[in-house]
Amino acid sequence: MTSFITVSGLYKSFGQQKVLENVNFKVEKGEIVGLLGPNGSGKTTFIRILNGVIKPENGSISLNGMDPATEGDAIRKISGIVTESAGLYHQMSGIENLELFSELYGVPDRKRVTELFDLFDLTEHRDKPVGKYSTGMKKRLALAKALLHKPDILFLDEPTNGLDPDGIQMVLSYLKKYNQETGTTMIICSHVLHQLETICDSFAFIDNGTIAEQGTLTELEEKYVQNVTVKVNTTFKPQDNHFSGFPCRVIEESMVVFDLPSKNDIPNLLNSLLKTDPVYSVTIMNNDLQSIYFKVRGYK
Repeated sequence: MTSFITVSGLYKSFGQQKVLENVNFKVEKGEIVGLLGPNGSGKTTFIRILNGVIKPENGSISLNGMDPATEGDAIRKISGIVTESAGLYHQMSGIENLELFSELYGVPDRKRVTELFDLFDLTEHRDKPVGKYSTGMKKRLALAKALLHKPDILFLDEPTNGLDPDGIQMVLSYLKKYNQETGTTMIICSHVLHQLETICDSFAFIDNGTIAEQGTLTELEEKYVQNVTVKVNTTFKPQDNHFSGFPCRVIEESMVVFDLPSKNDIPNLLNSLLKTDPVYSVTIMNNDLQSIYFKVRGYK
């Protein structure tokens, strides 16, 4: 079965500056993929190439069976894009913006505009000038604009920049809900890893202009996390720096950290602890997305 997006050996430079080199990348239809990397790592350039806005010098790309370098117009017809600059007209109202873009996108059904205002909880603000919208409202209207023509794929470049925690949670929950309801493929570019850990199906780490690693969180954990560090909320007080053969240390009241050879040792640890003390919670500290990202990039 052919992947929805397949990239092989992609290379792009601007003059003497190499931006992307030997990029290999796959996305299955309906996936939400987090494209993660520091600022300046090539994320935005990669998205522009996938969308046919700029052309690579080498490599092959297939997006839904099409080559962005030669079929960019066709790809953009099935794509939605949300960038940091929302591309909205601030002097116009929300409804005027979406009606204008409906005409530009060739979307004759005006019910679609109403659906999107409802989906993004903007109905009561539809007649307000966009210039008076909050940052979060502008982001949501930009998402609505990108989804007007029911695209097969949605590209999102730093969609949570400038949002407060409530706004971040709201935008991400909308995206997840929309993906579940429609099966729209999404690629989300970000340098803020923890925000995407629960929304994405898989992750691609871009570093120094190439995809350093790609996979689901489970696949990445199995590959990069051998020894695990667990934090246990318990009344147990270690008398030395070992318990049942496992190194341990108290980090705060009722919190003890244990270093284990693998996560398979967690049941043995808990069985030993529970013989003498209650255990209220157990958290693996080094298998989150950020920890794995730094392992991939070679940080100790």
